Amino acid sequence: MTIDNDDLMNSIIASLGRIDTIPLDEIPNIDLYMDQLTTFMDERLKKTTRYPETDKILTKTMINNYAKNDLLPPPVRKKYSKDHLILLIFIYYLKSILSINDIQTLIEPLKNRFHVSDDELNLSKIYETAFDLQKEELEPVIEDLKKKYKRAGETFTNLDITEDEKKRMQLFSFITLLSYDVYVKKLLIEKILDNVTKEEDEAKAKKDKSKEKKK
Repeated sequence: MTIDNDDLMNSIIASLGRIDTIPLDEIPNIDLYMDQLTTFMDERLKKTTRYPETDKILTKTMINNYAKNDLLPPPVRKKYSKDHLILLIFIYYLKSILSINDIQTLIEPLKNRFHVSDDELNLSKIYETAFDLQKEELEPVIEDLKKKYKRAGETFTNLDITEDEKKRMQLFSFITLLSYDVYVKKLLIEKILDNVTKEEDEAKAKKDKSKEKKK
């Protein structure tokens, strides 16, 4: 079967435009029980999975593990607030590229604003800002994809191979470019978080040392 890379690329770009992110005003303002929470997340984020028919968005076990790993404050009387949902949405997207420890480091400032009613900086404001940034990034991402796809299409053009094999190797080049981009950005995120952790550890050690001197 002949590979049509152009059709594949067009399909990818079209799918990006249909990513089902959740606007702030569509996150429930009422507290939800566990089953209501998982149903909401499943309905709203199912399209982001690779295999929508079988992949799980969130399960009770996942949520309980997030709480045990100090990623998520415990529910109040078995109910989860809008702030719980906001943190869970962030965790859902981050867990595909970061470790639990890195997610802990990244969202610690968000947990400090949990159930804070300050209009200047509460979790709703943080989520809304991140949502707007994501919308701004869509067009640059699409342009970057087109650039990488064009560059990949310039590879393996002078070889004595079949057209199908050439297209498969160009697809390999495209995936290599995308993979390197992901690798570099993941490495950058990890370095930033390592630096944050180092600074926090140094500040804690300095504080503990100061307390010892006062004794």
